[in-house]
Amino acid sequence: MYAKTNPSAGRLSPRQKRAFAIIGVLVVLIFAGLGIWSALASDSYSSSGHGCVNVTVPSSTGGATVHYCGAQARSFCQTSFQKQDQLSLRARPQCVLAGLAPSASASASG
Repeated sequence: MYAKTNPSAGRLSPRQKRAFAIIGVLVVLIFAGLGIWSALASDSYSSSGHGCVNVTVPSSTGGATVHYCGAQARSFCQTSFQKQDQLSLRARPQCVLAGLAPSASASASG
């Protein structure tokens, strides 16, 4: 009803239109940038390597990731090659990828 008595009340000025357009473009650019970043960013828990071990194990909530680096990874891998439990069996290929498998001479003497 107010628009009928004041015809220009529902219209935006050119300056307001330009401001809304700039804000809209900025929002689209931000979301596009976040999408590109999330698609291309590396995931530190994605694979084992460079002395770090990542093992995905079944869990009550679907799955859990076990992540170790450095001395903890060496100890974890050493233990996984000595045991026969489910976690150890899943960890062995990841330990090999990380370069933490026992050497052939160590396994032959032990």
